[in-house]
Amino acid sequence: MAGKAGEDKVVCYHCGDLCTREHVVYDEKDFCCNGCKTVYEILSQNDLCTYYDLSQNPGINLKSKNFEDKYAFLDNDDIARLLFDFADSTRARITFFIPSIHCSSCIWLLENLYKLRQGINHNRVNFVRKELNVDFDPSVITLRQLVELLATLGYEPQISLEDNDKKQKKSINRSLYLKIGVAAFAFGNIMLLSFPEYFGFEGLDPGVQKFISYLNILLSLPVVFYCAGDYYRSAWSGLKNGIVNIDVPISIGIITLFLRSLYEVLIAGQPGYLDSLAGLLFFLLVGRWFQNFTYQGLSFERDYKSYFPLAIGRIENDTVVIVPVGDLKKGDRIRVRNREIIPADCILMSTRAAIDYSFVTGESNPVSRKVGDYIYAGGRQVGENIVLEVVKPVAQSYLTQLWNNETFSKSETGFEVLINRISKNFTIAVLVIAIAGFGFWAFSDLWIAMNAFTAVLIVACPCALSMATPFTLGSAMRIFGENKFYLKDASVIEKLHRIQHIVFDKTGTITFNQESDVSFHGHLSHDDLKKIKGLALNSTHPLSRAVASCIDSESDISELNNFEEISGKGLRGTFGSDEYRIGRIDFVINTSKKTGETPSGATVHVSKNEALVGHFTIENKYREGLHGIVERMEKKHFFSIITGDNASEGARLREIFGTHTTYRFNQSPQDKLDYVANLQKTEQVLMIGDGLNDSGALRQSDVGISITDDTAGFTPASDAIMTSSSLEKLPDFMDFSHISHRIIIAAFIISFLYNIIGISFALSGTLSPLVAAILMPLSSISVVVFATVTTNLMAKFKSLL
Repeated sequence: MAGKAGEDKVVCYHCGDLCTREHVVYDEKDFCCNGCKTVYEILSQNDLCTYYDLSQNPGINLKSKNFEDKYAFLDNDDIARLLFDFADSTRARITFFIPSIHCSSCIWLLENLYKLRQGINHNRVNFVRKELNVDFDPSVITLRQLVELLATLGYEPQISLEDNDKKQKKSINRSLYLKIGVAAFAFGNIMLLSFPEYFGFEGLDPGVQKFISYLNILLSLPVVFYCAGDYYRSAWSGLKNGIVNIDVPISIGIITLFLRSLYEVLIAGQPGYLDSLAGLLFFLLVGRWFQNFTYQGLSFERDYKSYFPLAIGRIENDTVVIVPVGDLKKGDRIRVRNREIIPADCILMSTRAAIDYSFVTGESNPVSRKVGDYIYAGGRQVGENIVLEVVKPVAQSYLTQLWNNETFSKSETGFEVLINRISKNFTIAVLVIAIAGFGFWAFSDLWIAMNAFTAVLIVACPCALSMATPFTLGSAMRIFGENKFYLKDASVIEKLHRIQHIVFDKTGTITFNQESDVSFHGHLSHDDLKKIKGLALNSTHPLSRAVASCIDSESDISELNNFEEISGKGLRGTFGSDEYRIGRIDFVINTSKKTGETPSGATVHVSKNEALVGHFTIENKYREGLHGIVERMEKKHFFSIITGDNASEGARLREIFGTHTTYRFNQSPQDKLDYVANLQKTEQVLMIGDGLNDSGALRQSDVGISITDDTAGFTPASDAIMTSSSLEKLPDFMDFSHISHRIIIAAFIISFLYNIIGISFALSGTLSPLVAAILMPLSSISVVVFATVTTNLMAKFKSLL
């Protein structure tokens, strides 16, 4: 409980200020305001009150501070618009880069901001990137007030109109570098002072020898209490939450070596092992730097390689040219069709639009927009084509963030769970072995017993286990990216390893989107054809695009109204008083009856004012390499073909996929989802679709892969995006997921062998603490090198590099 600063002056437990105007008592502690009390409540409820021990001034006063005009620029709508990821009158989303995030307490506090101020709906911290994503109501709390709240808490965001990602990548962990420098200084000087001991010099004055030993203790203090601080905090935080993480045995090893050295110097009169201690921390910190450096490299490689194969129609000289979204520049005008994603912040040039921001906000109701309105990236147009003018270049980092939206995340299992379980059991086993070794030798030689006990605690380290998985899977992600197969996260590789059943969508997935033979059977006037083309151009579905491309006349969209695309069924829209529909027979004429004719290809029926006027027959061209995919994978996997088209191409499909494959025709999006869910009762399922009518099935499956050509095929429902040209490499990708799994297992075995051999030598009492201290971090580095090098060599063997 906070004490008094004088006779009647009570000090706030949280921030240290005097409780003058307001005095709140909670949990037998004094607080100067309700804000400080609320922060304490948040930390206390999550057993994170060690927050007050982790920094010199952890508690920041929550009473209003006078920032004057420091953040006044955030009241400018034009500036705020550049910072927002998304915004409307009642909801806004922004991502802050906050350098001062340093521990689990920071995470809990920042993720509970909504308890401190009304108007904050949701907030999430990315600890690795030191980012805070906030979803708030700008009508209740302004952006300026939100930033001032964060600054008041001591988490002032770094705000710049430049690319924050670049700034973050250029930022360095100065604290880690400083710790490495302190450890290196202590390590070098302790070794220098210990040279007489190393070379066995005799005749050294005992007083000088004792002075050197005390000086070594003095040099080791910042190493133990500063350089190793992160390990202690991590271990203690884990233990407080019932988790034995890998920093627990490391902390035990550091403390054991320090106490052993103090005993040697102060009681036994020996030089101790303070050089080993400084060397251990130096090597551990260098290993952490190497790990962070490699992670940053993988992250940068992923950001760069995760260039989504999105394309958009850019208007050039009154014609629409398909270009990659990365080529868009400020001032470009783009055409966005129904259900296409808007890849950049734009100004609406069309009269009206209906934007579905469900991928950003989770709310599926389209938002009406009018000409001149600002449209944020990430929304989808619902309805007829619209024209937009780009005001901000495409931000791939934002698309990555959208792709990783927690709304679409699946539960993660696998090596992380195994590693946590191993770390806990490993620590317990090491303590038991160390005590047993001490007990065994204690009856014959107390010196050997102590040496064995401390050596076991120092040499044992499960760090390599935790490093094997991220470095292997991170390298595999990079390799897949170079082959135009982009994964949402590394856990997808582990899931691919377990796949038993592969479900293919047909149209746009195993067939080409732009290469097909289309013929019309029926009677349509030239004016009708222009309207049908205008209707079809509003859709991104492969069959709609095939219909539009086969009509030579100009399209007519000037009078198009009430456009609607019903997933899995077709399109409809009105031109004047006439309603046109294209799609399935039961949709265009509102009947379940068949025409009696079974065309040889996919069929798109056409009606005018509910009267059937004909149909387009589309002969699909199948992608190259399908025979090879089936031949290479049929022994290990089951196949299913599921499509909304009729069974007219069943014979052709059976020639490619064989008679053992399951075929489902005339399937709605819900039918696809239900089929996948039924398979999952007994099998691990991979769903491969085009992301248009398959989003439900992609999300339901254990792994969902969206195939894309030159359209906005990006869908957050998928776990991976693959360009159509890489589909024939699917067997190689599946094989490489198995290889990656085996590499991780091999790295685990290497780590276990190292620990078994090291602990065996330690139990003999002959292993020097210096050697143990060097072997501990080197084991982790060796596993990292093994995982990275082996992954790359196997990728070259599989011709993926």
